Amino acid sequence: MFYNKLKMKRTGPTNPELAKLIVELKIASIKNESKIWKRVATELEKPTRQRRHVNLQDINKNSNDGETVLIPGKVLATGELTKQIKVAAWQFSASATEKLKDTISISQLMKDNPKGSKIRLLC
Repeated sequence: MFYNKLKMKRTGPTNPELAKLIVELKIASIKNESKIWKRVATELEKPTRQRRHVNLQDINKNSNDGETVLIPGKVLATGELTKQIKVAAWQFSASATEKLKDTISISQLMKDNPKGSKIRLLC
């Protein structure tokens, strides 16, 4: 009985911009028959503690020149980026923004590439 009172209902993201982005991603997934947008929406629905945090060195190690890399979470500034890569993410740390030359928001990437083709998802 006491346990039931402590059990909290999961409400999802409380940030209105994030909630709107998740809905847009799900709609784009259905409309364009693209599984990548549904996967990104699922990753962004997770609690903040469970969302992805990726360092620049990890992006550099796991991508090739000329690619678009999508991070459904936050990009951190540890390491250097030596390749010409376009990076899209939900958030960027201030120092990561200074180090990166080509950043883009997830919503802009979704508009530019509705099918989600040739995008490397780092989770």
